Amino acid sequence: MSNPLLEQPGLPAFSLIRPEHIEPAIDDRLAACREQIERLTQGTRIPTWENVIEPLEEMDDTLSRTWSPVGHLNGVLNGDALRAAYNACLPKLSEYGTEVGQNEALFHAYQAVAAQEHLDPVQRKLLDNALRDFHLSGVDLPAEKKARYKAISQEMSQLTSKYSENLLDATNAWSKLIEDPAMLSGLPESALGLARQNAERQDKDGWLFTLDMPSYVPVMTYADDRDFRFEVYQAYGTRASDQGPHAGKWDNGELMERILALRHELAQLLGFANYAERSLATKMARSTDEVLAFLDDLAERSVQQARQELEEVRVFAREQHGLTELEPWDVAYYSEKLRVHRYQIGQEELRPYFPVSRVLSGLFGVVERLFGIRIQEVGEFDTYHPDVRFFEIRDLESGALRGQFYLDPFARPNKRGGAWMDVCTNRMHTTNCDQIPVAYLVCNFTPPVGDTPSLLTHNEVETLFHEFGHGLHHMLTKVDYPAVSGINGVPWDAVELPSQFMENWCWERDSLDLFAAHWKTGEAIPESLYGRMIAAKNFQSAMQMVRQLEFALFDFRIHLEYDPERGGRIYEILDQVRERVAVIRPPAFHRFAHGFSHIFSGGYAAGYYSYKWAEVLSSDAFSLFEEKGVFDVDTGRSFLTNILEKGGSEDAMELFVRFRGREPNTDALLRHSGIAA
Repeated sequence: MSNPLLEQPGLPAFSLIRPEHIEPAIDDRLAACREQIERLTQGTRIPTWENVIEPLEEMDDTLSRTWSPVGHLNGVLNGDALRAAYNACLPKLSEYGTEVGQNEALFHAYQAVAAQEHLDPVQRKLLDNALRDFHLSGVDLPAEKKARYKAISQEMSQLTSKYSENLLDATNAWSKLIEDPAMLSGLPESALGLARQNAERQDKDGWLFTLDMPSYVPVMTYADDRDFRFEVYQAYGTRASDQGPHAGKWDNGELMERILALRHELAQLLGFANYAERSLATKMARSTDEVLAFLDDLAERSVQQARQELEEVRVFAREQHGLTELEPWDVAYYSEKLRVHRYQIGQEELRPYFPVSRVLSGLFGVVERLFGIRIQEVGEFDTYHPDVRFFEIRDLESGALRGQFYLDPFARPNKRGGAWMDVCTNRMHTTNCDQIPVAYLVCNFTPPVGDTPSLLTHNEVETLFHEFGHGLHHMLTKVDYPAVSGINGVPWDAVELPSQFMENWCWERDSLDLFAAHWKTGEAIPESLYGRMIAAKNFQSAMQMVRQLEFALFDFRIHLEYDPERGGRIYEILDQVRERVAVIRPPAFHRFAHGFSHIFSGGYAAGYYSYKWAEVLSSDAFSLFEEKGVFDVDTGRSFLTNILEKGGSEDAMELFVRFRGREPNTDALLRHSGIAA
């Protein structure tokens, strides 16, 4: 029987993929790649773009296409057999990646091509990045250090995967069945309906709550029962740790220490003082001092206002509700009551205006007007779950196909939490291949309940726009070589620019009118409600700012200050960061780091600051639309041609300056956040 993972080209044959297919397919593909590299680096011919680089790009793409559906399914349809197959392949892929990065014959071939004069700018950027990455893979190291680099890389790939698995297992392990309706006071019908549906699916009576976001957030925000809020807060805040209801069962503590130790050792092998320096080798930020100064500056501008915002909640809870001591599990609850008290608006009041089907059509309408594209759904396609939908993007004028994407919108068991965009296939145009980009867009929204469609909070609308911004960056690229097309080759601290940029259209009346309509009546958001929504936009924005700064400073410092003699000092450094910037101090049992998958298993190590760095770019970029008009055609096409279509083919700062006319500054971010400059 043929292996669907080896059938090229075309979209993934999800329905045919079986766990037993995976490891043999990866083995075969890696063997083919090794043979190809051997052929291309042997002999006496002079290396050229056509006889070395282009075949290698095609080879890398076939490997990526083979592994992509496996990694995707591991995130969205996790199970024992798939997990075992996935984990069996990780060390093989890591070994191969290190082997390629340390292949001196291949390195010299790239050097020879890079020395030639006839290259175009995109080709030269690809080669510059590749030569940098050879050095970062240890190509210059002596044999024993190369071997150590390889061993570290393999171990880290397994440890980060295990961290993610522990977190998923710990999240799935906890649930609470409630049969007493009195405990549910305050919860909105959307949360109760989901909890009833959860219980019914397990043949239970009552309401079943979990630690998935659509269940967790409403409890913390609306549940009147304080003990219930505490129980859920404790379960969530101690996942995969030595504390809480499953203390020690999936403890990530030792994994985190080992991951930090290995990252530090790897960085020092390559000649960096620490992993933070290694991280910046591929980013816009030029030094660790620059990153710390950037974060400290934002903290200096935000902390005092954040403290005032929290004090307002404390006073409100005491004076209006008789609460003597505001605890962390009270903050979201009383903040929401304060929001409603002050602005007569809450997240649940907006939910009926955002049925997911209308939000999607509105999102598509926004990007069609901005970027001259048309998005339409494809009815027949191979899928892995009934919730998944498939779309294609075409050029509005020519009708040419630009890209395609899968949308997996709803939370479910065995699906990793959060929201993300990932690459299915890259754009590639060579003498042998003409391939369009395809993306995976994944969210964890509340699914439809009974006859009620999936209704989003405004925060979730922003999440959808955010992830679609990443998708546009990937799918609208016009760069023909995968290594620098779409999001590939884009510095990590610039890659959030298109995603955060798109969030702005969730607030503009002109764009909201394209999709915000009551799911029962079709009524648009009343002007009075919209006015209250805008008035409440920056409610607790400084608290949100310092929360992100807490995460970013913690991440950067544990990598910058790692000391092999003292270990990671994870919670010691976290306490120091909180002393400096946090306004909410969690209790001693809380284990935030044990669930911080962004940095321990998600690619943001010593790079979480990128969210704020890119938010400066995105706010400043949107300020041009504020000047010209939010649907100004020329400005939209300029963003398309200078940012989205260019991918990683040019320097990120040069592209931004070409669009904005100058380098970015923080003024727009602070103004949009309601924080005094």
